[in-house]
Amino acid sequence: MAVGLLVGPIAAVILIVGNIAVILGLFPVHVAWTFYTIINTNRFDIPLKIAILLGLPALAAIWLALSIAGSVIVGVGYGFFTPWVSSFEAFRHEDETNKFLHCIVDGTWDTVKGSCTVVRDFADMCIHSYPVYLKEIRESTSSDALQTLRFIHIPAIIIVGLMGLIVDVPSFTIISIIKSPLMLLKGWQRLTQDLVSRQGPFLETACIPVAGLAILLWPLFVIGSIVMAIFSSVFVGLYGSVIVYQERSFRRGLAYVFAMVAEFDEYTNDWLYLREGTILPKPQYRRKQTANSSELTVGQNRFRGDMFNSTPMESPSMLMPSLAPSRSVWGNMMRTCEIRGRELLDARVLTRADLYEWLKAKNSNEAPIIGVGLPSYSTLHTIVRSIQEGADGILLCDDVIITHENRPQDRLIDWFFQPLLVLKEQIRILRLSDGELQYLNRVLLIGSQPQRMDAWDNGSVIPQDPLRAAQIQGISRRMSGLARSMSKLPTYRRRYRHIVKDLLVYQSEKEGVSVKLESVRSTSSTELV
Repeated sequence: MAVGLLVGPIAAVILIVGNIAVILGLFPVHVAWTFYTIINTNRFDIPLKIAILLGLPALAAIWLALSIAGSVIVGVGYGFFTPWVSSFEAFRHEDETNKFLHCIVDGTWDTVKGSCTVVRDFADMCIHSYPVYLKEIRESTSSDALQTLRFIHIPAIIIVGLMGLIVDVPSFTIISIIKSPLMLLKGWQRLTQDLVSRQGPFLETACIPVAGLAILLWPLFVIGSIVMAIFSSVFVGLYGSVIVYQERSFRRGLAYVFAMVAEFDEYTNDWLYLREGTILPKPQYRRKQTANSSELTVGQNRFRGDMFNSTPMESPSMLMPSLAPSRSVWGNMMRTCEIRGRELLDARVLTRADLYEWLKAKNSNEAPIIGVGLPSYSTLHTIVRSIQEGADGILLCDDVIITHENRPQDRLIDWFFQPLLVLKEQIRILRLSDGELQYLNRVLLIGSQPQRMDAWDNGSVIPQDPLRAAQIQGISRRMSGLARSMSKLPTYRRRYRHIVKDLLVYQSEKEGVSVKLESVRSTSSTELV
């Protein structure tokens, strides 16, 4: 408790001041970039550009208000709760003589470092990820699908967006406030039952102080859920404008606004174990319901072996019995990039200059060999190994298979897991020869520099069939696009920068070249998991 009161304000101030400084400092630049991108892009027609430009000032104001408020809430919550949890977790260390030291260090310095890391990741998104996303929109070619809008729909978009704010925000607020006493009582009842029966968070003795603190602070969690419901209702309401654009219907946009109130009521009923469904009307706002991407047949991959002249075989790997933490998956991918990077450095395909180029670049597109090529090359090896071993999902480097059943329930993982399975199925169907596979490796890694690609003799064979060559090029573009998309994710740049620095230290030590280790060496990739 004392540690939290001492370190909490420091960590909270670092996170709040740091994030707000980034928000306010880059706000004019972000607005200018956004206006410039909308005006110059070829992806939107004139009516759609006008609609976006008319709504942009309101969206910018909402972003500014919610981001500042969110930074304050996250900063206070992180600064005051993390030290307490870290201090209690220190008692789980096997080293009994240093438990008190761990209690102080884990609850103080790690919390301060964590707040700095949050600010850094947020700044990376604002400085690197968002400009790259805008640049991709500006550089869209005429072959990309043109998003069109009729002038008659512009008033409907504006009206439905305002109706979403007028209806959804108060409705979400009223529903969450009315059900908050029940949430408070049910939470206390469940925690008390677990305390008496030593189940749930009270299963381990070391967790009892943390769980006991949860009982005392449960009202704060209830208040936080109300605040989150109010925040989310703003974006839920504004999404009605998107429904009008997608469905080309003012009526369906209004139906969405009222349907979201019913769905939120139904969600809270399910979460609080109340009656099923809702008494509120829930009109249909989609012409056609789309299937969940996680249920596509490609996800149920039943094919094994039969590729690259390999024979069918059972996978020697272990199927994970439960959901894998998402950070373990990302850490595994980073370790794979480091392993492949060292192999390429040993083969003199990559150089120290390539690594330095990425470290000095503003984004991955300015240093495509390391920023895009290496992750794509590493992902291809993971996919090919999964096919050769007959894995039903994606086989990671530690012999763990990630499938639809045990994948982390994380939206970021969902965005990339299904595309990986689709790429895996496409590559399996092509049944690439060894020469064609090496050609795909060469295109993925150094295709941005044709001279280096021609100089790298890795036994590749350029397909003579134009159709087959086009199929391989298509896979290359999709994998490179996937790598670019991953580079814009939160925490990615920081984690990948650790990998690149470790590769630079590895190559410098191998060549006997002195480097400033204090500015280059970083924590190993295993510490990023």
